[in-house]
Amino acid sequence: MTDLWIPGAAGPDSELVARLHRQIRAFADKRGLAKAIVEVELRDGARFQLDSLSAQPGYGFVTLCPQPGEDVPAELIVPVGAIARIELLAADEPDPRFGFSVPEAD
Repeated sequence: MTDLWIPGAAGPDSELVARLHRQIRAFADKRGLAKAIVEVELRDGARFQLDSLSAQPGYGFVTLCPQPGEDVPAELIVPVGAIARIELLAADEPDPRFGFSVPEAD
């Protein structure tokens, strides 16, 4: 076998994550929010409210960092293709401790 097969979607993972960060920032700015609530649903039905999302390790995989909670992993590394949907929500009451942390714009 000459080629290494790596599961996950092929493509520029860092560009996907950068575009998601821009979309999340725009969503929060449009609503006057310090932070948006970002929920991700995986194809297996698992749902997580995220603190952050990283393009690492790449090669079709991203790292999800869920909000801390009982029975919630600290980080999940998943193939991009495992993500079924991403929801952007505004909190009923602002609480700076919770929400998605978008990296500073370059």
